Amino acid sequence: MNYILYDLEFNQEYPSNKSIKTDNYLKLPFEIIQIGALKLNEDFKTISTFNTLVKPTLYPTIHPYIEDLTKINNEQLNLSNSFPKVFKDFIRFIGEDTPIFCVWGTTDIKELLRNIEFHKLSTSLIPKEYIDIQLHTSKYVNSPNSSRIGLSNAVKLLNIPIQSEFHDAFNDAYYTSEVFKNIYTTNIKPIVYTPTRPKREKVHKYKLNTTSLINQFEKIYNREMSEEEKSIIKLAYTMGRTHQFTIKD
Repeated sequence: MNYILYDLEFNQEYPSNKSIKTDNYLKLPFEIIQIGALKLNEDFKTISTFNTLVKPTLYPTIHPYIEDLTKINNEQLNLSNSFPKVFKDFIRFIGEDTPIFCVWGTTDIKELLRNIEFHKLSTSLIPKEYIDIQLHTSKYVNSPNSSRIGLSNAVKLLNIPIQSEFHDAFNDAYYTSEVFKNIYTTNIKPIVYTPTRPKREKVHKYKLNTTSLINQFEKIYNREMSEEEKSIIKLAYTMGRTHQFTIKD
């Protein structure tokens, strides 16, 4: 059994127009621009690595904040392959066995699947089981109030040597692997990733306020409605709601 420890870096819309969200933005708010990964065997030995930039197609101009954070620039990205080619190479790197994804939080799984689906590629070759190393690390260090510890803080707490900058997909994948080695016990088991779907908007049920309806008619005609008239009004309202007498204008 192998472990695939991977990390992603993303670009996003720039310049941002918060008043208008296109269909593409809603489908893919974060576009992958780097994939970094290590493959470990069951003895936690590194047997293969993967590190490549991805040329963005939806958001071709890198966001200044992202450039400052990752040190990735437009020139580098323009010389890189687009996602479909990189994804094909990544699948080849993963291999045909049944490895387990290991990630720092589940965001990278969610966004990887989003990018795959956006490009109309198949998610069937992606490992279904994963280990959330951030979650287990937070428990290991007794993070207060069940909060999630950041990767850099975890590395420092575990006295892992800092050799490279954070916010580089490959470097972060490497640090994640080192944290994993430090905290691993046989009690850490992989689970199947289940995508979270947007919650359906709650449908509110309404009932007829008969008293108010009758009062409105009595106000219009300036008299009380008879019991027969009340029955006719309620029946007319009910029949109107069925739209059976609606015609095109």
